[in-house]
Amino acid sequence: MTLEELFENHHAALFRFIAGMTNDPEFAKDIVQETFMTMATRPVPAEAQCRAWLFQLARNLARSGLRKRQRRLSLLRGRRHGLPVASPETPPDIGLERTEARDAVRRALARLSEKERTILLMREEGFTHREIADAVGTTTGSVGTMFARALAKLEDGLDDAWLEGS
Repeated sequence: MTLEELFENHHAALFRFIAGMTNDPEFAKDIVQETFMTMATRPVPAEAQCRAWLFQLARNLARSGLRKRQRRLSLLRGRRHGLPVASPETPPDIGLERTEARDAVRRALARLSEKERTILLMREEGFTHREIADAVGTTTGSVGTMFARALAKLEDGLDDAWLEGS
């Protein structure tokens, strides 16, 4: 499979996965770009394992990028006059209700552990239990149980997050 085919087949799903994981669409765009740039310079595994490898690579790049961001922010906080951080502008075509719902989901996802978020997001992207188990370091048999628990925690978190936003 060529890099162009991989990009066409997986770009949108990879973006959704990383944006859901990081709660930052702009950061997700950068990570997805970096993922495909990395793929251009590394040998790609067999086609059967390529999708899982691609998502694992993006996940690792995102985790590394988040750690780097945290280090930079902690350095800025240590300074007397840190740089202002702008919040992303909401596109005008998105209504208030949709924005509130999206924010509630993000708050609820942020309350989950990284493993729980990864399981939910990978399942949403159609990964198999085997692929999810490999990505989070567990057994195939426990993925279903972990997914159900994460989904229940997300539902509880959504109730709380929705009330916080009101």
